[in-house]
Amino acid sequence: MSILDSGAEEPEEILSVNSATSSNQNSNSQQHFKRPKLKVDAPLRMVETAFLASTASLIWFINFYFPLGPVLKIFFPVPIALVYLRWGRRAAWMAAVVSGLLLMVLVGPTRSLLFVMPYAFMGVLLGATWYRRVPWIVSITLGTLLGTLGAFFRIWLFSVLSGEDLWVYAINQVTSFLEWLFISFSLLTTPSIFLIQVGAIALIVLNNLIYLFVVHLAAWLLLDRLGNPIPRPPRWVQVLLDYE
Repeated sequence: MSILDSGAEEPEEILSVNSATSSNQNSNSQQHFKRPKLKVDAPLRMVETAFLASTASLIWFINFYFPLGPVLKIFFPVPIALVYLRWGRRAAWMAAVVSGLLLMVLVGPTRSLLFVMPYAFMGVLLGATWYRRVPWIVSITLGTLLGTLGAFFRIWLFSVLSGEDLWVYAINQVTSFLEWLFISFSLLTTPSIFLIQVGAIALIVLNNLIYLFVVHLAAWLLLDRLGNPIPRPPRWVQVLLDYE
Protein backbone atom coordinates (compact mmCIF):
# COMPACT_ATOMS: atom_id res chain seq x y z
CA MET A 1 0.00 0.00 0.00
CA SER A 2 2.83 2.34 0.70
CA ILE A 3 4.24 1.73 -2.76
CA LEU A 4 0.82 2.33 -4.32
CA ASP A 5 0.33 5.47 -2.26
CA SER A 6 3.69 6.86 -3.27
CA GLY A 7 2.99 6.10 -6.90
CA ALA A 8 -0.37 7.85 -6.68
CA GLU A 9 1.17 11.02 -5.30
CA GLU A 10 3.65 11.44 -8.14
CA PRO A 11 1.16 12.69 -10.82
CA GLU A 12 -0.09 15.44 -8.47
CA GLU A 13 3.46 16.65 -7.96
CA ILE A 14 4.11 16.53 -11.69
CA LEU A 15 0.89 18.45 -12.36
CA SER A 16 1.83 21.08 -9.80
CA VAL A 17 5.29 21.47 -11.32
CA ASN A 18 3.84 21.66 -14.84
CA SER A 19 1.26 24.22 -13.76
CA ALA A 20 3.97 26.33 -12.11
CA THR A 21 6.17 26.19 -15.19
CA SER A 22 3.22 26.97 -17.45
CA SER A 23 2.25 29.93 -15.28
CA ASN A 24 5.84 31.17 -15.41
CA GLN A 25 5.82 30.76 -19.18
CA ASN A 26 2.52 32.64 -19.42
CA SER A 27 3.85 35.45 -17.25
CA ASN A 28 7.03 35.59 -19.31
CA SER A 29 4.99 35.61 -22.51
CA GLN A 30 2.81 38.39 -21.13
CA GLN A 31 5.89 40.40 -20.27
CA HIS A 32 7.25 39.67 -23.70
CA PHE A 33 4.09 40.99 -25.39
CA LYS A 34 3.99 44.12 -23.24
CA ARG A 35 7.34 45.40 -24.49
CA PRO A 36 6.36 46.17 -28.12
CA LYS A 37 3.60 48.47 -26.80
CA LEU A 38 6.25 50.72 -25.30
CA LYS A 39 8.19 50.62 -28.54
CA VAL A 40 5.09 51.59 -30.54
CA ASP A 41 4.59 54.74 -28.41
CA ALA A 42 7.98 56.17 -29.37
CA PRO A 43 7.34 56.62 -33.13
CA LEU A 44 3.79 57.78 -32.43
CA ARG A 45 5.09 60.41 -30.03
CA MET A 46 7.70 61.48 -32.57
CA VAL A 47 5.18 61.73 -35.41
CA GLU A 48 2.63 63.70 -33.40
CA THR A 49 5.29 66.02 -32.01
CA ALA A 50 6.65 66.75 -35.49
CA PHE A 51 3.16 67.20 -36.92
CA LEU A 52 2.00 69.62 -34.24
CA ALA A 53 5.29 71.53 -34.35
CA SER A 54 4.92 71.97 -38.10
CA THR A 55 1.29 73.00 -37.56
CA ALA A 56 2.33 75.77 -35.16
CA SER A 57 5.00 76.93 -37.62
CA LEU A 58 2.54 76.85 -40.54
CA ILE A 59 -0.01 78.93 -38.63
CA TRP A 60 2.66 81.55 -37.91
CA PHE A 61 3.92 81.42 -41.52
CA ILE A 62 0.44 81.93 -42.99
CA ASN A 63 -0.37 84.73 -40.58
CA PHE A 64 2.92 86.47 -41.38
CA TYR A 65 2.30 86.64 -45.14
CA PHE A 66 -1.52 86.64 -45.12
CA PRO A 67 -2.57 88.26 -41.85
CA LEU A 68 -6.16 87.54 -40.90
CA GLY A 69 -6.25 89.74 -37.84
CA PRO A 70 -6.38 88.00 -34.45
CA VAL A 71 -7.97 84.82 -35.83
CA LEU A 72 -4.82 82.77 -36.43
CA LYS A 73 -2.86 84.49 -33.68
CA ILE A 74 -5.13 82.87 -31.10
CA PHE A 75 -3.83 79.42 -32.10
CA PHE A 76 -0.09 80.18 -32.03
CA PRO A 77 0.62 78.42 -28.68
CA VAL A 78 -2.17 75.81 -28.84
CA PRO A 79 -0.41 73.03 -30.87
CA ILE A 80 2.63 72.99 -28.58
CA ALA A 81 0.35 73.00 -25.52
CA LEU A 82 -1.47 70.02 -27.04
CA VAL A 83 1.87 68.19 -27.36
CA TYR A 84 2.43 68.72 -23.63
CA LEU A 85 -1.03 67.38 -22.79
CA ARG A 86 -0.53 64.26 -24.89
CA TRP A 87 3.15 63.43 -24.45
CA GLY A 88 4.60 65.47 -21.61
CA ARG A 89 7.25 68.12 -21.00
CA ARG A 90 10.09 66.71 -23.08
CA ALA A 91 7.97 66.35 -26.21
CA ALA A 92 6.64 69.90 -25.77
CA TRP A 93 10.14 71.35 -25.60
CA MET A 94 11.09 69.31 -28.66
CA ALA A 95 8.07 70.75 -30.50
CA ALA A 96 9.06 74.29 -29.50
CA VAL A 97 12.62 73.77 -30.77
CA VAL A 98 11.51 72.07 -33.99
CA SER A 99 9.01 74.81 -34.79
CA GLY A 100 11.67 77.46 -34.22
CA LEU A 101 14.15 75.64 -36.47
CA LEU A 102 11.53 75.17 -39.18
CA LEU A 103 10.67 78.87 -39.16
CA MET A 104 14.37 79.70 -39.21
CA VAL A 105 14.62 77.84 -42.52
CA LEU A 106 11.43 79.38 -43.93
CA VAL A 107 11.57 83.03 -42.83
CA GLY A 108 15.00 83.50 -41.27
CA PRO A 109 16.35 83.53 -37.70
CA THR A 110 15.01 86.97 -36.75
CA ARG A 111 11.38 86.19 -37.48
CA SER A 112 11.69 82.72 -35.99
CA LEU A 113 12.76 84.35 -32.71
CA LEU A 114 9.54 86.36 -32.76
CA PHE A 115 7.62 83.09 -32.68
CA VAL A 116 9.79 81.28 -30.16
CA MET A 117 9.58 84.24 -27.78
CA PRO A 118 6.90 84.25 -26.54
CA TYR A 119 4.53 81.89 -28.40
CA ALA A 120 6.57 78.66 -28.37
CA PHE A 121 7.48 79.18 -24.71
CA MET A 122 3.88 80.14 -24.02
CA GLY A 123 2.72 76.83 -25.50
CA VAL A 124 4.97 74.91 -23.11
CA LEU A 125 3.83 77.06 -20.19
CA LEU A 126 0.13 76.66 -20.96
CA GLY A 127 0.55 72.93 -21.52
CA ALA A 128 2.24 72.58 -18.12
CA THR A 129 -0.48 74.53 -16.32
CA TRP A 130 -3.30 72.73 -18.10
CA TYR A 131 -1.67 69.36 -17.47
CA ARG A 132 -1.51 70.13 -13.74
CA ARG A 133 -5.14 71.34 -13.80
CA VAL A 134 -4.40 74.72 -12.28
CA PRO A 135 -7.17 77.37 -12.35
CA TRP A 136 -7.51 79.78 -15.23
CA ILE A 137 -6.51 82.75 -13.12
CA VAL A 138 -3.07 81.21 -12.55
CA SER A 139 -2.41 80.15 -16.14
CA ILE A 140 -3.68 83.45 -17.56
CA THR A 141 -1.54 85.43 -15.12
CA LEU A 142 1.61 83.45 -15.94
CA GLY A 143 0.90 83.67 -19.65
CA THR A 144 0.33 87.43 -19.37
CA LEU A 145 3.70 87.89 -17.70
CA LEU A 146 5.41 85.83 -20.40
CA GLY A 147 3.58 87.72 -23.15
CA THR A 148 4.62 91.04 -21.61
CA LEU A 149 8.25 89.90 -21.56
CA GLY A 150 7.84 88.83 -25.17
CA ALA A 151 6.56 92.31 -26.11
CA PHE A 152 9.59 93.97 -24.53
CA PHE A 153 11.82 91.40 -26.24
CA ARG A 154 10.35 92.34 -29.62
CA ILE A 155 10.84 96.03 -28.91
CA TRP A 156 14.47 95.41 -27.91
CA LEU A 157 15.14 93.18 -30.94
CA PHE A 158 13.68 95.63 -33.45
CA SER A 159 15.52 98.49 -31.76
CA VAL A 160 18.82 96.64 -32.15
CA LEU A 161 18.14 95.76 -35.78
CA SER A 162 16.87 99.20 -36.81
CA GLY A 163 19.31 101.23 -34.76
CA GLU A 164 16.49 103.30 -33.24
CA ASP A 165 14.83 103.22 -29.85
CA LEU A 166 11.33 101.94 -30.58
CA TRP A 167 10.32 102.37 -26.96
CA VAL A 168 10.39 106.13 -27.61
CA TYR A 169 7.94 105.59 -30.47
CA ALA A 170 5.64 103.64 -28.14
CA ILE A 171 5.91 106.39 -25.53
CA ASN A 172 4.93 108.98 -28.14
CA GLN A 173 1.86 106.97 -29.07
CA VAL A 174 0.82 106.64 -25.44
CA THR A 175 1.48 110.36 -24.87
CA SER A 176 -0.85 111.36 -27.70
CA PHE A 177 -3.51 109.01 -26.35
CA LEU A 178 -3.22 110.36 -22.80
CA GLU A 179 -3.33 113.95 -24.02
CA TRP A 180 -6.51 113.21 -25.94
CA LEU A 181 -7.92 111.53 -22.84
CA PHE A 182 -7.06 114.50 -20.63
CA ILE A 183 -8.62 116.93 -23.09
CA SER A 184 -11.77 114.80 -23.29
CA PHE A 185 -12.18 115.00 -19.50
CA SER A 186 -11.30 118.71 -19.46
CA LEU A 187 -8.12 118.17 -17.47
CA LEU A 188 -5.70 121.06 -17.87
CA THR A 189 -2.67 119.20 -16.56
CA THR A 190 -0.27 117.35 -18.82
CA PRO A 191 0.70 113.74 -18.06
CA SER A 192 4.12 113.24 -16.53
CA ILE A 193 6.81 111.00 -18.00
CA PHE A 194 6.33 108.46 -15.22
CA LEU A 195 2.58 108.31 -15.87
CA ILE A 196 3.18 107.87 -19.59
CA GLN A 197 5.57 104.96 -19.05
CA VAL A 198 3.19 103.31 -16.58
CA GLY A 199 0.39 103.75 -19.10
CA ALA A 200 2.46 102.12 -21.85
CA ILE A 201 3.28 99.13 -19.66
CA ALA A 202 -0.37 98.88 -18.55
CA LEU A 203 -1.55 98.82 -22.17
CA ILE A 204 0.91 96.01 -22.99
CA VAL A 205 -0.21 94.00 -19.96
CA LEU A 206 -3.90 94.56 -20.76
CA ASN A 207 -3.37 93.49 -24.35
CA ASN A 208 -1.70 90.25 -23.28
CA LEU A 209 -4.33 89.62 -20.62
CA ILE A 210 -7.13 89.80 -23.17
CA TYR A 211 -5.12 87.66 -25.58
CA LEU A 212 -4.52 84.91 -23.01
CA PHE A 213 -8.19 84.88 -22.03
CA VAL A 214 -9.23 84.40 -25.66
CA VAL A 215 -6.59 81.67 -26.08
CA HIS A 216 -8.05 79.85 -23.09
CA LEU A 217 -11.55 80.11 -24.54
CA ALA A 218 -10.43 78.75 -27.92
CA ALA A 219 -8.44 75.92 -26.33
CA TRP A 220 -11.34 75.05 -24.02
CA LEU A 221 -13.75 74.70 -26.93
CA LEU A 222 -11.27 72.97 -29.26
CA LEU A 223 -9.30 70.57 -27.07
CA ASP A 224 -12.43 69.16 -25.44
CA ARG A 225 -13.45 67.86 -28.84
CA LEU A 226 -9.98 66.41 -29.45
CA GLY A 227 -10.11 64.36 -26.25
CA ASN A 228 -7.56 66.46 -24.32
CA PRO A 229 -9.64 68.78 -22.14
CA ILE A 230 -8.17 71.67 -20.21
CA PRO A 231 -9.35 72.80 -16.75
CA ARG A 232 -12.88 74.14 -16.56
CA PRO A 233 -13.28 77.93 -16.77
CA PRO A 234 -14.84 79.99 -14.00
CA ARG A 235 -18.55 79.56 -13.55
CA TRP A 236 -19.39 83.00 -14.92
CA VAL A 237 -17.67 82.13 -18.21
CA GLN A 238 -19.72 78.94 -18.56
CA VAL A 239 -22.91 80.85 -17.79
CA LEU A 240 -21.96 83.61 -20.22
CA LEU A 241 -21.38 81.12 -23.04
CA ASP A 242 -24.26 78.89 -21.94
CA TYR A 243 -21.96 75.87 -22.05
CA GLU A 244 -22.61 72.70 -20.07
